[in-house]
Order: sequence, then structure tokens, then C-alpha cells
Amino acid sequence: MKQHSRVASLVVSLMLPVMLAACADPGIDALDRELADIRRDPVATRHQDIPAMPVQKPPRYDAQDSRSPFQPREAERGRERPLDSLLMPELDRPREPLEAYDLRELALVGTLRVGGQPSALVRAPGGQVHRVRIGNYLGLDHGRIVEITGTSVQLVELVVERSGWTERSRQLSLDN
Repeated sequence: MKQHSRVASLVVSLMLPVMLAACADPGIDALDRELADIRRDPVATRHQDIPAMPVQKPPRYDAQDSRSPFQPREAERGRERPLDSLLMPELDRPREPLEAYDLRELALVGTLRVGGQPSALVRAPGGQVHRVRIGNYLGLDHGRIVEITGTSVQLVELVVERSGWTERSRQLSLDN
């Protein structure tokens, strides 16, 4: 074992000068000299000529007379419904209390008949229970109640899509 250790230390001691000699780089010496010059006289080396900016030729743009990508194509114009279509909600009507909540935040807790007319009991997020009838509004998307059954409230929402206002059916059900 001692023999192996001596051979290893002999190899290392012979290789160390060779490895150190390989690390000597003439570029490092030139850099050291340049840095020493800058440290001696920083003002003299600071003023160097800055190369002139190259002149850039702007790219050519040929699409200025083309259709705007933000406008519909001519073929799509006939299929558009105006935003003031018959489905547009009454934006100037007073908002009802349950229209302040997302439909997912409301819970149907019961249904009943008052004077032969169906009604429903809907709980708001604060715990307050509201009685609603057909024609009342609830939810953020102009949801109008169209039917009340023994276990659910059916409503139609008006939402804006790309082509204008459209109807969407939604339902609140009793939690069993």
C-alpha cells in the first residue's frame, strides 16, 4: 500500500508543474497590463472613439391597405346581429337584490304556492332568504325566472356573445 501511495505522489508532483505551465495564457498577461494602465491613468483611457451607428433601413410594410384583423370579413357581416337586437336586456330597469350575486352563490331552499301562484325561496350568500316569483330576476347575467316547479327554478339569462345578445337556460335545484 505504501508503494502505491509513493507512486501516486510522484505522479502528482511531476504533473503539477506541467499543469501549471499549461494554465499560463499570454492573453491573461496582456489583460493584466491593460488593467494596470487603466489604474495608473483612468482619464486617458476613458475617452475612446465610439463607432458610428449603422444606418438601418426600415422594413417594408405592404398590408396597410388590407382589411383590419379586428373587423369582421365581408362574408360574416350578414350573419351579425346588432347589439340592440330584440334579446337585449332592459339595462335601465331597477336591479333586483338577487342580481348582485353569481348564480352559483344562490341556493334554492324551498318552493310554495301563494294564491295559486308558484313561488320559490332563495338564500343569498349572507343567509337572507328571498321569496321570488315568475318574472323576477336573479344572477349577474340578467337571469329572468320563467318557471317554478316543486324542485327547481328555471330561468333564462341574456349574455353577450361575439354576434350579440343570446339566451342561455339555467336552473336552480333543491339540494337533497
